[in-house]
Amino acid sequence: MKTVFTTGEAAKICKVSQQTIIRCFDNGQLKGFRVPGSRFRRIPRDMLYKFMKDNGIPTDALESGKRKVLLVDDDTELVELMTKVLEEDGRFEVRIAQTGFDAGMLVKEYRPDIIVLDVMLPDINGKEVCHRVRADNTLEDVRILCISGMIEDDKIQDLKLAGADDFLHKPFEIEELIERMCALLEIEAMESQTA
Repeated sequence: MKTVFTTGEAAKICKVSQQTIIRCFDNGQLKGFRVPGSRFRRIPRDMLYKFMKDNGIPTDALESGKRKVLLVDDDTELVELMTKVLEEDGRFEVRIAQTGFDAGMLVKEYRPDIIVLDVMLPDINGKEVCHRVRADNTLEDVRILCISGMIEDDKIQDLKLAGADDFLHKPFEIEELIERMCALLEIEAMESQTA
């Protein structure tokens, strides 16, 4: 379980802007420390928990501390590989949908932080899934990373117009998928967490 958070991570957990967290940190409402030799602020879990309690912010996001990922793909082998790697990473909680319809049902109930969406689904295409997610303003913070092996570059622009945040061509390296997910979720890449 994560014991220290960046201001960006704390902002996501509290569902407020990063500027709000920084302001609360700088004025002493939110206790933490600065990384020696840098301007980075860090917030220990117990301090973040106290801050959330003091301000009436639900602490359930902090309890698990993991980012929720919804994988939408009918390629069972790829889904198994992605799930295994993401769960071993330790920062993600994963749910799976094999059709656009299932994805639509799960998004409402699970409220993922990010959807990794295969564009070529057996029932409805990924563009339609993007439209549906973006049409629901309670899901505006959900990031969508589309993946596909059979799509032309002009179609990628269509996906982005439909609400996709990023696109990755299949086949891809699983490390690149995680890097792209971290960028969209504003999580620091693994290497820099040791800094």
